[in-house]
Amino acid sequence: MKAYICDKYGAAENLHLEDVNLPAPKSDEILIQVHATSLNSWDWDKLRGHVFTRFESFKAPAHRILGGDAAGIVAAVGDEVEGFNVGERVFGDLSESGWGAFAEYATGKAANFAKIPETVSFAEAATLPQAGLLALQALRTANVQPCMHVLINGGGGGAGMFAIQLAKYYGATVHGVDNAEKLDAMKSFGADHVYDYKQTDFTDLTQKFDIVIDMVAQRSPAHSLRALKSRGRYMVVGGKPFNPLRMFLASRKTREDGKSVKILMWNNSAEDMAKLVKMVQDRKIRCFIEHVYPFEQLKSAMDAQSKFLAKGKHVVHMIPNSEQNSPYPTAI
Repeated sequence: MKAYICDKYGAAENLHLEDVNLPAPKSDEILIQVHATSLNSWDWDKLRGHVFTRFESFKAPAHRILGGDAAGIVAAVGDEVEGFNVGERVFGDLSESGWGAFAEYATGKAANFAKIPETVSFAEAATLPQAGLLALQALRTANVQPCMHVLINGGGGGAGMFAIQLAKYYGATVHGVDNAEKLDAMKSFGADHVYDYKQTDFTDLTQKFDIVIDMVAQRSPAHSLRALKSRGRYMVVGGKPFNPLRMFLASRKTREDGKSVKILMWNNSAEDMAKLVKMVQDRKIRCFIEHVYPFEQLKSAMDAQSKFLAKGKHVVHMIPNSEQNSPYPTAI
């Protein structure tokens, strides 16, 4: 099979195509023919050698085939696998299985996969494993309720687009923060109010918030908590290296005003993936895809991902030579 291999940290150009052996599923795994993968910040971090990635492997990626989100068709099942059959459409997360979505075939723990309804495309399903779960679990942990004012910092990206939609689904008034180029996108996701972070510091707004979901936490805890109402909750999903440590220390403190800091502990949950794909099937939420790249342009997709300008998600169709026959539109 063909796979994109990465033998050293750096830019997208470090990815190169090779013919490699077809992987064999372990007893608790399934083998899938990968039809689509979506790109996340963690894919770029793995490629460039983010500081935490280098704790795992200092000089080169620990896994030569990167890629976490995968949607495709079951090609084989391990001896102990129940509930999945060859030929079924599935999607899931490979981060606990050695990664590997940047290839024609990949193996992953069956427990980390869910089935794709016939009315949901591979491209749509591929956007859900990381970004969708981050959003769903962050809003659930923060306990978003109807009539709350919820702010999503980093609302124009992949997890942000799901967070905005889910907060609206739960009945909140939603405020989105991102760069100026993503303001219209956040409105299309459903945000009631949008702000350009270069023009507006949301912690200085007169409006205070019941909950802040921060996808890109960069400020100090003291600065960030200014955005909250009394007894408000600040949920940290992502951010600059080591800032989560400051936030963790802040989360251990009890404050007189009742404000609290929470750090999302992401869980690779097939049950949550099944909930999300059912919501997509029922058109309660949408998967906004800025562009679907053919297999041969995965490096271009990764280069685009490195700029963090996607209004929603970048998706790669992982069937080679698919440019003329791709079943996916360039936008959904």
